Amino acid sequence: MDVIVNNQLKIVSDGSTLAELIQQMGLDEKRIAIEYNRDILNREQFANTILTADDKIEIVNFVGGG
Repeated sequence: MDVIVNNQLKIVSDGSTLAELIQQMGLDEKRIAIEYNRDILNREQFANTILTADDKIEIVNFVGGG
């Protein structure tokens, strides 16, 4: 099934969760913020959010520095 991640098409398995997508992309969920279909999610929601076709996901990585 197709979802849109940061304006790019990404293919995921049916029934995949947002947490699985994050893991598949090799991201550390402690260092990202996610907008899912225009809603900001907290980390506790990642594992319970089941992706559906044409979902729009924006992922922002936090970068430390000074």
